[in-house]
Amino acid sequence: MRLKGRVAFISGAAGGIGLAITKAFVEEGAYVAGADIAADTLAAAYAPLPEDKVLAIPTDVTDENAVRSALEKTASHFGKVDALVCNAATATPLNPVEDISAEEWRSALDVNLTSAFFICKHGVKHVRAAGGGSVVIVASQMGKVAWAGQAAYCTTKGGLIQLAKTMALDYAQAGIRVNTLSPGGTATQRLEWRFGNLEEAERQWGPKHPVGRLGRVEEIARGAVFLASTDSEFMTGADLVMDGGYTAW
Repeated sequence: MRLKGRVAFISGAAGGIGLAITKAFVEEGAYVAGADIAADTLAAAYAPLPEDKVLAIPTDVTDENAVRSALEKTASHFGKVDALVCNAATATPLNPVEDISAEEWRSALDVNLTSAFFICKHGVKHVRAAGGGSVVIVASQMGKVAWAGQAAYCTTKGGLIQLAKTMALDYAQAGIRVNTLSPGGTATQRLEWRFGNLEEAERQWGPKHPVGRLGRVEEIARGAVFLASTDSEFMTGADLVMDGGYTAW
């Protein structure tokens, strides 16, 4: 029960890594407000979880006012917010820069990067009021290395790492730790979309990880638990890379 009594706000919570983090946090004793634009999917995903432990808040995290409102609703419902998990992300087509439309570029920035800014901007005051806590920003190994045709995605993930480092300095004296969690290729719907199915994703991309396979959402969730708990209380401004050795090549 490493997160007993904590209250976390998690974006991108309807599936994949976000839902796995929700479940892991609840198992560790936390209360969780999950935000996602997919209202029906979020409701279905949260329905089996303990009703007193979770709150589903349909939210467009690219809308600053919606994010502010969702955080206020979380604080009102649970009495505080002392953990933020910025996990929302969107997939982008595999194209070189000259073939990326302005709309695709802006969408990647809005969902992947600006949503984290909004959550941090309006969530930090709640974490400070709770006496401090942890901010976990889900980045990617692609924030450190590159993937051909993924300029928008890699740019946003690198930006998240720098956002966390700067915030770590800005809020250290307030008792707020800020770290990034960078998964490698993880078996989620995003990879299913990219490769057609998870079996093909595993076949093509699994061997690019020295451990020989894709990551599992439950594994990444354990990293988020670590960063949100006092087990990592001497960590801030760090990037926890859980990539099966991808960046060690």
